[in-house]
Amino acid sequence: MKLIQPALLVIVISILGTSTGWAQNQKKQVLPEGVKLIKDIEYAKHDGVELKLDLYVPQEIKGSVPVIVFVHGGGWKNGSKASGKRGAWIVPHGFAIASISYRLTDVGQWPDQINDCYAAVRWVRKHASEYGLDGERIGCWGTSAGAHLAALVGTRPYPGKEKISSRVQATADWFGPSELLTMPPNNVGNGRTEEDVANSNGAKLLGATVKDVPKLAKDASALDNVSEDDSPFLIMHGTADPGVPISQSEKLHAALTKAGVSSTFVALEGAKHGGKEFISPESNKVFLEFFTKNLKSVK
Repeated sequence: MKLIQPALLVIVISILGTSTGWAQNQKKQVLPEGVKLIKDIEYAKHDGVELKLDLYVPQEIKGSVPVIVFVHGGGWKNGSKASGKRGAWIVPHGFAIASISYRLTDVGQWPDQINDCYAAVRWVRKHASEYGLDGERIGCWGTSAGAHLAALVGTRPYPGKEKISSRVQATADWFGPSELLTMPPNNVGNGRTEEDVANSNGAKLLGATVKDVPKLAKDASALDNVSEDDSPFLIMHGTADPGVPISQSEKLHAALTKAGVSSTFVALEGAKHGGKEFISPESNKVFLEFFTKNLKSVK
């Protein structure tokens, strides 16, 4: 049984300086002392496509550690599991990170992407004891398009039957779209033509222009899948994000709170679509406290 902890918490963090860009920060990341990386573990295979994850674990594990499944961004068409390295700083605090690959839009369309995320959570549960992990305490975290998927892992139950649960106990959403139908690239206007909309990342994800398949778009939107038994959420978004409007996160936070789900919303003043504001000491503190409370303090 999942504990429901209703909460309304909005935090605004102001940090001086300009956003440096996510990719640039990624290149500077190195593994912290005491962290071991196990690369390219196959967790699933679909039509000859191998899906792999990188596992970041403490070099010395005492007991079992909770796991955070990381889902990378890239518009569902780019990116890689290597970007999960930026979360390795949390491993010495008693966690593991499972950074996953998933089928991008050049090889799969919705719901392939979310099904891969479910499969990764099941793999972690099934193989937890082999790596010193706690299969009962699993979180999910993503950035941008990966946050879109992570938020769906936290809200949308797998629609079929499953022998091993794909539900998670905590979700962190960093600047992800929560409602595909209202995302600007999916709608004509402000210089966007019908052709632009038809070639948008959302259209590539769904296999059709988003506004023409509203039922499918809602299935692929966390906002439309919120219910009272969802996992607790931490939502972080920059106030100056030019790619994903902060209103996408504000609406999701409001819906979760209305449903009685514990949700913490962090507005990073002046931050854009990623950047150093998300890895500042202040942001790291909020992130660590969230997962400590929801994956380590609750059993």
